[in-house]
Amino acid sequence: MSGMSKTSFNPRFPEMNRRALLAGLSATLAAAVLPATRTDADAAELSFSRVDLRGGHDADLAGLLPDAADDQSRRFQAAIIEAAAAGRILRLPPGSFVISNIDLPDGARIIGVPGATRLIYGGRGHGMLAEGARRIELSGFTFDGANQRLGGHVTGLIHLRGVADAVIEDMEIAGSAGYGLTLEASGGRINRSEISGAGLAGIYAVESRSLAITDNHVRDCANGGILVHRWSTGEDGTIIARNRVARISARSGGTGQNGNGINIFRAGNVMVTGNHVSDCAFSAIRANQASNIQITSNQAIRSGETAVYAEFSFEGAVIASNLIDGGAVGISVANFNEGGRLAAVQGNIIRNLSDRGPYPAQHAGFGIGIAIEADAAVSGNVIEGAPKWGVLMGWGPFLRAVNFTGNTIRACGAGVAVSVVEGAGAALVSDNMFDAVPGGAIVGCRWNDVVTGDLAKSGAGRFPHLTVERNRIA
Repeated sequence: MSGMSKTSFNPRFPEMNRRALLAGLSATLAAAVLPATRTDADAAELSFSRVDLRGGHDADLAGLLPDAADDQSRRFQAAIIEAAAAGRILRLPPGSFVISNIDLPDGARIIGVPGATRLIYGGRGHGMLAEGARRIELSGFTFDGANQRLGGHVTGLIHLRGVADAVIEDMEIAGSAGYGLTLEASGGRINRSEISGAGLAGIYAVESRSLAITDNHVRDCANGGILVHRWSTGEDGTIIARNRVARISARSGGTGQNGNGINIFRAGNVMVTGNHVSDCAFSAIRANQASNIQITSNQAIRSGETAVYAEFSFEGAVIASNLIDGGAVGISVANFNEGGRLAAVQGNIIRNLSDRGPYPAQHAGFGIGIAIEADAAVSGNVIEGAPKWGVLMGWGPFLRAVNFTGNTIRACGAGVAVSVVEGAGAALVSDNMFDAVPGGAIVGCRWNDVVTGDLAKSGAGRFPHLTVERNRIA
């Protein structure tokens, strides 16, 4: 067929095939009759030749001994420097190695046997540190921090600073006293790795440059799962996709600084898509001062506070096609008073919310499906089981240009609570379905207090900033 090739015996050229066969047999026979009494030099030459052919540098050739009781940092460091200088991969065998204070030179490439090669941090400063390298590759081994203290010059068990292309794949990083993995002013990818038991967060990426964090499992960390931050507000461009994040605590306390599965802070143009985030003390996904954020097609299960949050001074948030099951608030797009504006909230399912949060209720409290304030289109969402309100639209005078159309709200305390405070801006509530909302389908609020009857029935004539039309109450 066109575009395909096949290899087969060709009867028109029997001599060519016979010659190839004889050449192969000759090579096999020559290998079989090699002298059995090679010198040690000959054997060493042959061994290194094989290493050259596969582009590697075996750890046993550098004097590293698996499962030795003593610290092997000096030998490990020498092996990395030698392999990197030669442009080779350092291949680690199965077994355990105790190491500390390993500095990764430019071009360091270390590969272990997944599930069998284990590095254990000895606790005397840092685990692995790279600074200013063009490329670093780590793959296929476990690095156990043993909960040993890290020095003040690093924050992560593996700390990569100013690395243009960092490749972290098929790794297991466990028991760090700080972050499991820190990438500072770096790019590259973190892929198919498991990070657990961190004293701070699993992954901390700050000032990133086209970073991809994909297909990882981050679990059982004290204060955070995946953190993408910047020191000052700016474009970041990190992609966070298809990760599984579970059981994230907020051991250091606070009201949202800690306890988030995925946290974006000051980082613009970030995509958070296709992640499964469960059992976080605060938010499954929290974006703070993060403009042009996309939060799409994620699952947020059993969040302790707001499941998905876009807050403070941001412009541009797309929150679409997420499934939220459990939490004190489903989705909050807030802080118009701080410049938070411009959002599309579409096609999300929000259910099984609670009116209890991780701290005493403040402002509007808990038990709300969607909270929205300014310059937003909210459509095609389904909200079920919000004990207080299905939707909170505006907060006092902080309401402007919100279009709430084509949504379904059922089994909630009330449907839509919209601000009727002086100075509140325009809002449209149309073509929505309400079912089992005993507190009313659409009610006017002054901050936290309901001050009208059901506007879906009586109309919004006395509130010129509101348009309420064609809604259906089942």
